Amino acid sequence: MTELQTPRLCLHTIDSAEGERIVGRRAAAGDVWAEDFPFDGDVFGVTAFLRATAAHGEQRPFGHYRITRTADGKAIGGIGFKGQPVDGCVEVGYGLAPSARGHGYAAEALEALLSVATDHGLSRVVADTTGDNIASQGTLERAGFRRVGTNGEFHRYEALLGTPSRPAQP
Repeated sequence: MTELQTPRLCLHTIDSAEGERIVGRRAAAGDVWAEDFPFDGDVFGVTAFLRATAAHGEQRPFGHYRITRTADGKAIGGIGFKGQPVDGCVEVGYGLAPSARGHGYAAEALEALLSVATDHGLSRVVADTTGDNIASQGTLERAGFRRVGTNGEFHRYEALLGTPSRPAQP
């Protein structure tokens, strides 16, 4: 599996070569990036992915994905697993270029990663966001996560897989 499709997005698993381009902010021939991609969050997430790959080898499917908007084919952000699953649980992180925020893309991408985790038999996915990042908190909730605690400035969210995590619709 190298790509996940959602109604509006393509999530493409990156390799080390693409990761190096993103971290270096140097598009190669064939890379189609939004004007403000990659932003600092992309560089941070991909740097962590590259370290994990160097230390432990191939990360797929629990690696990092470039988020591409299918309407124009432009890379607009990244999403990924922060390491391999442990005891049926894995952590995720995500970010979008500023020009792509506010359109529901992050929640759509998160739902795709929840499917990957479910397909691989995991029972739980967790994510952290800062207490002042109201937009990210809303994104997590729209994707089916619920807040389960606070640790300093961070709020911890989780999605339980294989069980309904969203309220039933009337």
